Amino acid sequence: MSRLIAISNRVAAPSGGKTAGGLAVGILAALRQSGGIWFGWGGKTCHGEPSEPKLEKHGNITFATVDIDKADFDGYYNDYCNGTLWPLFHYMLGILKYDREAQEAYQRVNQLFARKLRPLLQPDDRIWVHDYHLIPLAQELRRAGAEQPIGFFLHVPFPSFDVLRTLPRYRGLLRAMAQFDVVGFQTRQDCENFLGGLRSAGLGGAPCGDGRVAALDRRILVDAFPIGIDVEEAAEQGAASMESASVQRLARDLGDRELVIGVDRLDYSKGLPERFRAFETLLERHPGSRRQLVFLQIASPTRTGVRAYQEIRHELERSAGHINGRFAEPDWTPIRYINRGLSRKLLMGYFRVARIGLVTPMRDGMNLVAKEFVAAQDPADPGVLVLSRLAGAAAELGDGALLVNPYDPVGVADAILKASEMPPQERREKHAMMMQVLRNNDIHAWRRRFIEALGD
Repeated sequence: MSRLIAISNRVAAPSGGKTAGGLAVGILAALRQSGGIWFGWGGKTCHGEPSEPKLEKHGNITFATVDIDKADFDGYYNDYCNGTLWPLFHYMLGILKYDREAQEAYQRVNQLFARKLRPLLQPDDRIWVHDYHLIPLAQELRRAGAEQPIGFFLHVPFPSFDVLRTLPRYRGLLRAMAQFDVVGFQTRQDCENFLGGLRSAGLGGAPCGDGRVAALDRRILVDAFPIGIDVEEAAEQGAASMESASVQRLARDLGDRELVIGVDRLDYSKGLPERFRAFETLLERHPGSRRQLVFLQIASPTRTGVRAYQEIRHELERSAGHINGRFAEPDWTPIRYINRGLSRKLLMGYFRVARIGLVTPMRDGMNLVAKEFVAAQDPADPGVLVLSRLAGAAAELGDGALLVNPYDPVGVADAILKASEMPPQERREKHAMMMQVLRNNDIHAWRRRFIEALGD
């Protein structure tokens, strides 16, 4: 069996001490099956040309990490990846910032990855590249002489052509993506956006008749590979966490009130200010919901050095204080806002206690929190998922969730009320539908489908 070479911006090496989750679960399972290398940034910067990759072997997996020049890292990660590509791909053009030097740093880091990875490759390897940080990597590996099959999976949305072309040099991005043999997205709409971009830019995109499309002088496979979770693990953690003292305290404190929960990274694409306004609208329009619902929002800090993320934190703190000051009573506080990360085990317990999961991003590639909320529920008495239509998960869970437009606070408020009043039998039926989808498209099915496509 040929080795798998997985490449991502960061590498979850065991010596790092962090628990693998989400993406790491799927990558590690694939690597254990075939053996191979997980290559990426190790979390450290340097000055000038970095040394050779640091290699750490565990069983049949080698974790290979490189340092990145500090100036290049700032341009590559903070400015271009987070300041340009992230808002572009999430349709947030109002906060998009573009700097040509940052784009050149982005290219240099991809050149560095290709240069440091190339000597580690064997002729029959398969290469799996992850996310928008590394779009030019196949192009750079080809220039370095790599002939192995190379696949790419984009974890975030891919924008329509009218949005994409606001990026200077956008054709270069499309050309770079066409150098992969397999280009994978979360949803069919993302695939259509990419193919439409190729066609509109005059770079190809015509079907070849064998499931592939012609782009430039190559034939590539473009398909949707919706990422999932480890469903059984989440379900087991949700049930087991009910023994946790913290979860029991929360349940006792709620009493007869119902918990509405949101769990997100502190990111403007997650729609958190809009979510707070929707909950305020609920309390305004439906006074009977007061004292009956408690909204717990957990927002873990991310990219703390980026100004836009500092601003959203202050906005949420002001909004929570305003809503609580307006509606709270001595024995009831409508919003509980936590600005720190909590353990996965504790979150699964909070999901289990919650009656309503509120997942309303302004745009999201998939959103695994929606899937974790569903998996953690008690099948005999499950909660209800209120889900943004603009999250990739809506394409899979739409029949079981209450879909909303996150820009419509009245619509979100009405959906929360509907969820709180939903009869038990309807809740069980919707939960069962979603669990079937989750099991069919779990994290293991995701990685198997992609690896099989790359091996064809």
